[in-house]
Amino acid sequence: MAETISPMEVDEGDKSNKGKHVVVPANGKATPWVEKYRPQSLSDVAAHRDIIDTIDRLTSENRLPHLLLYGPPGTGKTSTILAVARKLYGNQFHNMILELNASDDRGIDVVRQQIQDFASTQSFSFGSKSHIKLVLLDEADAMTKDAQFALRRVIEKYTKNTRFALICNNVNKIIPALQSRCTRFRFAPLDSSHVAERLKHVIEAEGLDVTESGLAALVRLSNGDMRKALNILQSTHMASPHVTEEAVYLCTGNPLPKDIEQISYWLLNETFATSYSRISEMKTRKGLALVDIIREVTMFVFRIKMPADVRVRLINDLADIEYRLSFGCNDKLQLGSLIASFTKARSTLVATAK
Repeated sequence: MAETISPMEVDEGDKSNKGKHVVVPANGKATPWVEKYRPQSLSDVAAHRDIIDTIDRLTSENRLPHLLLYGPPGTGKTSTILAVARKLYGNQFHNMILELNASDDRGIDVVRQQIQDFASTQSFSFGSKSHIKLVLLDEADAMTKDAQFALRRVIEKYTKNTRFALICNNVNKIIPALQSRCTRFRFAPLDSSHVAERLKHVIEAEGLDVTESGLAALVRLSNGDMRKALNILQSTHMASPHVTEEAVYLCTGNPLPKDIEQISYWLLNETFATSYSRISEMKTRKGLALVDIIREVTMFVFRIKMPADVRVRLINDLADIEYRLSFGCNDKLQLGSLIASFTKARSTLVATAK
């Protein structure tokens, strides 16, 4: 007996309350907030309204091209594509998309077999309108060059019934031949206001006790990464019932702003031996990482007044120290190098003043 297939519904979303109503799973307590509050429709995506509106219009007009979405993590790239899939296919979208990410094997064999097999099969036709299928390649910059060259031919061959959406952080790792076959959209880090707005929505939905300074700390540490902001918020809430600025910094292990001001004061005013002793003691007592101190002190150097040539040399020295730390160089030696850089900068300032 033939099975009756009902037409797929296109999810238009609620235009009146953009970003307010997000569908959450029933087992909300066990779900990471990153997934629990992931946008379910294009109208729920927190920012990049110009990009979202363009993709929304192309989807509505059935003119969706191959897409290449690139930018830093946590800016809404994957959420946007999944929202497009829900709009195109409704509740059946899991059957109409092939999703692969960096945890899957995506060598040349996968392109030639799994992706090609999915793209080559004809999608169902509902009425007079044929719905295209969607291949989602998350973290496409991790694909091998051979796999990318093989994918180029697959994209050309099956464009009639399949659309490809490539997502990556570094667009330079995608071969030019693939880039030229896709419409590119860059997702910049989220603006602080958009991060704060979505965090307030989550705070209200979860009934959390978050201070203004705690919210500001969350926004600052996220650096425009919504995923990171939600993870920090959930971690801090699990560790402390009251989400304050200090609780946020203690949970993440980042140095407090007042600690950075104190360290910077020692670097600019105390002797080498005194600075080394006091910074080492603070590092041990508060469990701070030297690389985090370097990054925060660098931002502090940008804010204080000093001659341009001194600032340039100091920033260059700090960059070299951070680079050496990334290769696992000795923390004590690099701390000495940090203090030596500031001692040299102070000597230059004194000589200039004379």
